Amino acid sequence: MRGSSKAKQPAPSSDAAPRLFARFLAELLDQRFTIPGTSIRIGLDPLIGLIPGIGDTLANLAGSAILFIGAKFNLPKVVLLRMAMNIALNTLIGAIPFVGDLFSIWFRSNVRNVQLLERYASQHRQSAATADWLFVVAVIGGLLLLLIAVLVGLGWLLQQLVRS
Repeated sequence: MRGSSKAKQPAPSSDAAPRLFARFLAELLDQRFTIPGTSIRIGLDPLIGLIPGIGDTLANLAGSAILFIGAKFNLPKVVLLRMAMNIALNTLIGAIPFVGDLFSIWFRSNVRNVQLLERYASQHRQSAATADWLFVVAVIGGLLLLLIAVLVGLGWLLQQLVRS
């Protein structure tokens, strides 16, 4: 049997499919459509988020697939934590009616997570950048300040109730 005159193409890298899926999912959730008459791009995330009760949860569960792909690529733990915090911020602020959907349009947590995935999933492993650590520390610090404010507010409220 004669050999084919076509050169055999190398098989695609085994990590190409998950990375392509992550890019597709981020684009679908964060920037698939353009609002007519504007240059503003939105995806399914803020649209699904309009469904009361479960919309934000469903959108962020879909976006969590990107985090799982990052884990598959053994990204540095701080990068995975940063990706998880992007999802958590989108979930928490997204739960606020209307404001949360506007935040989702601006923040684009899924696109941010794919950018992190692409930066750290290259063949040449990189250590986590200082910016990633600063982001994680800032978010944890902000959450701690919020917790302290809530506890102080509750203490003040209890004190007011006891006085009356």
